[in-house]
Amino acid sequence: MSKRETITSLDTLVRVRSTEVERMQTALAKKEATRVRFQASVERLTALAEGSGPSGQPAGARALSPALAINCGNYKQAVFALADTHRTDLQLHEADMAVAQKHLAQAWTRRELLGKVLEQHEVAYARAQERTQRKREDEIATQSWLAKNA
Repeated sequence: MSKRETITSLDTLVRVRSTEVERMQTALAKKEATRVRFQASVERLTALAEGSGPSGQPAGARALSPALAINCGNYKQAVFALADTHRTDLQLHEADMAVAQKHLAQAWTRRELLGKVLEQHEVAYARAQERTQRKREDEIATQSWLAKNA
């Protein structure tokens, strides 16, 4: 494989890795938006359950009938259970995000390493081209001098 073909192949690999990194960044951004929604949901549910007061009635309200108090207690218990479920889901989601961030960092590192290898090959190729060009110029100068002095 020639140096030019190697450079072309490396350039293609770098572009593929860049696309992979961008795709992973997009997925992580979506996961962050989902995390924010989970967090807001947990906060709203907690506020909703706490806002009903200790006996299932708003502060300063008159005493509720036993059936209504039981109903309010069940409501509060269900809201707390839902908030706990959301907290668990949020923790699982955050763990998934941590794994995704690790994979993104690894993909970014692979892309950067390939970029450095590509850069090294390009510099070496440019130097070789420059040497070849100088050699041609030297040969032309030598031939010109020999023709002039012959």
